[in-house]
Order: sequence, then structure tokens, then C-alpha cells
Amino acid sequence: MSSLKHIYFFQAGIGVLANVFLLLFYTSTIYRDHRPKPTDMVTCHLVFVHIVMLFTILDILSANMFMSLNFPNDFKCKALLYMSRVMRGLSICTTCLLSIIQVITISPSTFCLSRFKHKLTNYVSHALFCFWSLNLSSNSNMIIYSVGHSNMTNLLNVSKYCSLSSVNSIIMELFFILTLSQNVFFVGIMLLSSAYMVILLSSHQKRSEYLHSINISPRISPAKRATHTVLLLVTFFVIMYCLDIIISSFSTMLWKYDPVVLDVQRLVGSIYATVSPLVLISSDKRIISILQNVIDMTSISKS
Repeated sequence: MSSLKHIYFFQAGIGVLANVFLLLFYTSTIYRDHRPKPTDMVTCHLVFVHIVMLFTILDILSANMFMSLNFPNDFKCKALLYMSRVMRGLSICTTCLLSIIQVITISPSTFCLSRFKHKLTNYVSHALFCFWSLNLSSNSNMIIYSVGHSNMTNLLNVSKYCSLSSVNSIIMELFFILTLSQNVFFVGIMLLSSAYMVILLSSHQKRSEYLHSINISPRISPAKRATHTVLLLVTFFVIMYCLDIIISSFSTMLWKYDPVVLDVQRLVGSIYATVSPLVLISSDKRIISILQNVIDMTSISKS
């Protein structure tokens, strides 16, 4: 196993543990609260998507788990490639939804979307249903064109065990354009919402400086802290997405299985799923308080 694979398995392990912790936390929070926060619901969905994404990308699943279940090789490839593409699309959509909700939450009453502020919880479930429907349909070409390794020609190898058929390349290009347009649209919405949040934070910063000048100590509000977290997540996601697009284009141009390129692509494509839960954990006061209580109890029991 190459050093890149070791790095990826280590990264994926941390990501799975962090996302599972967040999933348990947000699930229990939503269960306890009669009126859960929209951001908690969206974040819970995001960490679930990332758990599935990390598992589907792992080579050990395609090499050993499905083999032990005696599934046909074509089924293994279709299931893994389709699910990984769907989860990747859902990650983009859910991160975009998180940024939109944060914009609505911190916006003044004069903002055009502020009328949705008190009904966000109802709209979140509808939005997530639409995201699932969109990604399940837009990535359906993976079911048709993904195949196990065979003696066929004109195959694009995407892993050690799976390939994409280049038959009906026009249809494949149409699906590629559809998926790319969908992703670019959601990334564009992220950038617009981020720019709006930066403008709001800038105006709030000027107000805070004024309060500080008249000896009133300004406090960082929970909404402002949450906005900083969302901005950090969106910025990191956009950077990783652009890198993934560049590497994917290079891999497609090679039109062959290059383990190094695919390992780098897998590493870049999954790093957001690993980093995002760590950012969310470090920025949520509720989680920090729980962890601090656990540390205190541990130190007391040891003493």
C-alpha cells in the first residue's frame, strides 16, 4: 500500500469518528428539542452524507466487503460509484443550504428572504427531499456506464476494480455538463451568500468598534460565531472543490488508471468531509461544554 493510501485511511478514520460523534450529538439534540434549529437539522444531514461518502470511497469496501457478500463485480462498481457521486452532490447542496440559512438568520427584517425566517424548519425538509431527488436522478448515468474490469476497449478506469464505458459518449458528455452545471450553480450560490455575510459582518464590525470607542464592551454573539463557522466551511469547500475539478480533468485526459493521480484525487475529494466536522466541533459551545465536563469528570475520577 502506498504512502498516499496510508494517509487517506488515517484521514478517513478521523473523519468517520468525528462525523459519527456529530451525528449522535445532533440527532439527540433534535430529538430533545420540540423545535430544533434549522442549522442543526442541516448539519445533521451533512455529517450523515459525509459518513457515507467516506465509506464509499474506501478501497477496502470495494475490494473486500462486497467481495465477501458475493455480489457481481458490475453491481459492486455501479453501487459504489453511484453512491459516491450522489453523496458528493449532496455534500455540495447541503453546504450551500447551510450558507443560505445562515444568511437568512443574520439578515435584517428588510432583507427579501427574511419572511422565511420563522418557517425555516419546515422548508429544510422540503429542500433536502429536493436535493436527494436531484442527485439521485442527475447521477443515474453511473448505473448505466459503470462496469467492472473486462476485456472491453474504450474504458476509462476510475479505480483498481471499476471503469466507465465510453460508449454513447455524447450522452455521457450531456450528463457531465448537467452535473457540472448543477455543481457550479450551488457553488455560485455559496459564493454569493458568503459575500453577503462578509458585508454584514463588516458593518457589524464597524458598529462594534464604535461601541468599543465609547467604552461599551462588545460581545461576540452566537449568530456571529455561527456565521464565521459557515464562512470558513464554504471557503474551504470551494478551494477543495476547485482542486478536485483540476485533478479530475487531468485524470480524464489520461484516460487510464493511474494509481497516484486517483489516490490524490480521492484524498482531495474527501478532505472536506474530514475537516468540516472538526470545524463544527471546535466552534459549537454546546459540544465544547460537553467535552469540558467529560475532561473534568475524568480528572476528578483519576485524582
